[in-house]
Formats: sequence, structure tokens, C-alpha cells
Amino acid sequence: MREVSHTNTSTVQVPAHKAPPSVLEGAIVPTMLRLALPTILVLVVQTLVGVAETYFISFLGTDALAGVTLVFPVLMLMQMMSNGGIGGGVASAVARSLGSERYADASALVWHSIIVACAFGVAFSAAAFFCGQMLYRSMGGTGATLEAALTYSGVVFAGSVPIWITAVLSSALRGAGNVKFPALVIFLGVFLLVPLSPALIFGWGPFPRLGVAGGGAAVVIYYILAAVMLLLYLRSPRSLLKLRIVPLEGRLFRDIMGVGILSAIGTVQVNLTVTIVTATVGGFDASAIAGYGIASRLDYIQIPVIFGLGTALVTMVGINIGAGQWERARHIAWTGAAIAFGLTELVGLSAAIFPQTWVGLFSDDADVMAMGVLYLRTVAPVYGAVGLGLALYFASQGANRALFPVLAGTIRMIIAAAIGWLAVYFLGAGISALFQIVALASVAYGVLTAAAMISGTWKKRPFDQ
Repeated sequence: MREVSHTNTSTVQVPAHKAPPSVLEGAIVPTMLRLALPTILVLVVQTLVGVAETYFISFLGTDALAGVTLVFPVLMLMQMMSNGGIGGGVASAVARSLGSERYADASALVWHSIIVACAFGVAFSAAAFFCGQMLYRSMGGTGATLEAALTYSGVVFAGSVPIWITAVLSSALRGAGNVKFPALVIFLGVFLLVPLSPALIFGWGPFPRLGVAGGGAAVVIYYILAAVMLLLYLRSPRSLLKLRIVPLEGRLFRDIMGVGILSAIGTVQVNLTVTIVTATVGGFDASAIAGYGIASRLDYIQIPVIFGLGTALVTMVGINIGAGQWERARHIAWTGAAIAFGLTELVGLSAAIFPQTWVGLFSDDADVMAMGVLYLRTVAPVYGAVGLGLALYFASQGANRALFPVLAGTIRMIIAAAIGWLAVYFLGAGISALFQIVALASVAYGVLTAAAMISGTWKKRPFDQ
């Protein structure tokens, strides 16, 4: 053990080698998989739990299913912003601090991340409360569909603060190379959510029948418990990072937000794209919304795989950048991108070949089935491009080079959302053309993100640590 301190941070005892040696000099693929697999496995399970919730809600009817579909892009915006956006900034800052042996800063970043989480959590709760009705109505929600959307939204966004705290604390631990405890917290949550969600939706046993609100209530209860578990762990002797209340420093907030804000903008673009496309689909009918909602859920099956791989990329790239090993960091980024492309393209091709298998899990309505099948056959074959782009986006977070991947996301949003909406409402395009535009946008995202890497944007700047 040795003592390390930094201006305005409390003195802490730290191990002499906090950055895992395998990250700095070991074989890349085994180290990446070791860091990624725990997160991937539990997030796949968590995603399947979300699919199960959709299955339970489908028994409440098409209006309830369509209402939850309207809320889903907004909820995903918050979860992706907290985990992959601001959370990515937290993980990157922690990893770079460890790589450059600024251990006191690494622990101080935990407290700073909690402050950021509380601010964003309150902002999302307020936005959902004051703007929810206008938003869901603009997305095509009316009558019973709008009522279901407002009910689910009101409950789930009441828990915004614990959702944010869980995300940033998990990100801090992953940035330090500790993927096991955040994964354990998520995995244990499965055993809570699987029985609790239907119990609250349908009123099983002693639980009240809450309908769509029950699904949201189960999610909030889980995140409250998860946040408590992470807080207790970071206060325990087992954690390398230590949660302590320290004086707040602007430089540490800048270290988080320098990556986090750009990454958050990226997640806003992704989910704004989904929201506008959902609203455009909503201009057809409720069956179109439901069919698109069911099919597009498969888009998010990519997220656990890419997020798990991405957290490994943030950690490995960030630590190597902090240690000055830029060439190894680039090699790590391209290796992760190749793996991501292969995995997501496999999912996409499978979905395109057997679309009825997925859509049929949730609905046997002919119109809903037709919309879902059309979407998967059009968009799923280009999932690999999205996987490639997202992996390089996460790697760029670790390198503090998130600008160009975010700009690639801007192009994707313009094509899918803006051009798609204009094509439908001003040029009279059908839903098939809309889905083709969405697929084109995905390809553009992957190509432009890769082009940014090839063009040499990862060059060391004078102020890089």
C-alpha cells in the first residue's frame, strides 16, 4: 500500500497497482471478454425480463401495450443517458485516473458522480411530470392508449433518481475494472422483478392489481434496492473505489462531463430518433404502433451485448490512454468493433429470416404481425452497422474522443427521423419506405463512425494526461 493525494481531495490508502496489468499488456480478446461477459450475461437476462414485462402487459390489451410502447423510448433515453452517456463519462474519468495513477481522484469521482446523478434524476422526473402528456400525445397517443402511457410514465419516472444513482455507481466500478459487483446487483434484481412485475400488474396474492402501473412500480422498487446495495458496497472495505464526501471540484466535474455531455447528446440523438420514428409510425394506426413497438424491442437486444462490450472498451481504452499507450488503445478499439459487428449482425440476420418467431411471442393479431415482420425484414439485416458504430463510440469515450461518433449519430438522426418524417407526411411515403430510410440511417452511422477512426482523430493532444 502507498499513500497518494491530490489537491483538495482527501488522502487515501491505495494499492500500488490498481490498474489490472492484463489491461495494459495482456492479450486483448481474453481480457476484453473477461471484463465484458459478466455484464453481457446479466444484461441479456435483464432485457429478457423487460420482454417478459411486455408479455404480461400484452394481456391487458392493445391499448395498454401501445401506451407502454410510447413510454419505452423515453425510458430508454434515461437509461442509456445514465449508463452509456453520463455513466460513460464517469467510467472514462475513473479509468483514465487509474491509468495515470491518480488514485485519490478516482475515488473522489464517485461522490461527484452521485451529485450529477441526483441533478439529472430530478430533471427527468420533472420533465416527465410536466411534459409527459404533450409528448405522448404528439407521438400518436389518444384515448385509452394515452391514459396507459401517462399511468406507466408517472410511476416509472418517479424513480428517476435511484435509476441514475445505480447507473453512475455501476459505471464507476466498471471503469475501475470491477465488473462483477454491478453484474451481481443486476442479476439479483432479476429474481425480484420476474415475480414482482406480474404480481403487481395482475394483483396476485396479497398484491393490489395495478395494471400497467404495476410494471413501473416493480422497476422502481428494484432500482431503489440496487442503489442501496451499490452505496453500501462502495462504503465497504471490499471496494477499491471508496465513497467519501469530499470537497467538490470543478476539474473533476469537467473530467466527467467532458466525455459525459457529448455522450449524453449521443444518447439523446439515438432516442430522439426512436421517438420521432415512433411518432411517425403512430400516424398510421394503433396496430402499426404495437407492431413496430414489438419488433423494435429486438433492436434493444443489441444493447446488453454492445453495452457489456462497450464497458470493457471504456475501461481498457481509458486505462491505456491514461498510461500513454495510444497504439494499444486503438488496437483494442478495432478488436472490440469487429466482435460487436459479428454478434449484432448474427442477431439481425436471424431476425430477418425468422421474424414471425419474435413478433408471435407478443401478438397473434394479423395487422400487428404484418407491421412487425415488415420492420424486421427491412431493418434487422443492418444491425451489424449499428453494433460497429456503438462499439467505436464506447471506445471513443474511453479515449475522451466522443465528438465524431456523436456527429455520426447526428447524421443518423437526420436521415431516420427528419427525412423519414418528411417522407411520410409531405411526400406520402408508406410505412415500408419509412423502414427503408431507418435502415439506411443505420448503415450511415456505422460507416461514418468507422471513417472517423480511420481519419486519425485519435491523436494525442497537448492537454491529454
